[in-house]
Amino acid sequence: MEKREVLGRLRGGLIVSCQAAPQEPLFGSSIMAAMADAAFRGGAAGIRANSAQDIRAIRKKVPLPVIGLSKKSYPDSEVYITPLFQDVSEIAAAGADIVALDATDRLRPCGEKLEDIVRHTRKAFPGLLLMADCATFEDGMAAAALGFDFIGTTLCGYTAATQGTPLPNFSLIENLSLRCGTPVIAEGGIWTPEELENAIRLGAFAAVVGTAITRPQEITKRFTAGLKAASQQAGL
Repeated sequence: MEKREVLGRLRGGLIVSCQAAPQEPLFGSSIMAAMADAAFRGGAAGIRANSAQDIRAIRKKVPLPVIGLSKKSYPDSEVYITPLFQDVSEIAAAGADIVALDATDRLRPCGEKLEDIVRHTRKAFPGLLLMADCATFEDGMAAAALGFDFIGTTLCGYTAATQGTPLPNFSLIENLSLRCGTPVIAEGGIWTPEELENAIRLGAFAAVVGTAITRPQEITKRFTAGLKAASQQAGL
């Protein structure tokens, strides 16, 4: 899809993150494609997916814009969301409309630098859109200056500097929306429709919801934790 179409389809919409780790029951490209299809039928505006295999399977199933990423661990860095240019290339080749990558100020593996990855990507894949997964306001402003197409609040709470931050971080969403000059995608800790609506009211261009929709084991944990507390209060 061209940038104008992607922007038009995502504006004010819900992006559903369809991801599962290898140890989880729903792991597998066919399952993630079915999950994406269910999200599409429910009115999702876009899909966020991990790995080239899952992206290819999802593209065959749904006609929505896909934000793709590659979660890979390297021994010399804490960065794990699309860390290297070769990872960007892999996800672009799989058919993602947008590639998301860690845009925090942490050192990247193999000595690569974020600005170099952006420059190489623009040259190799001129039609590809880039989403900066950020943890702080400073990350977002720096990513906007580098020319990212979208700024995400994805990594707030997941870095050493932001660990323990209450999520969703509405203050971060609002401040970036007001000041970075780039469409902001709210992501991280959104559990309810009310929180989703608030993110949009505060200026987010779109929002990602993952765990609250596509990870039944975590959803079940929330229900059972609440039930346990209620049972204890009732003396059961």
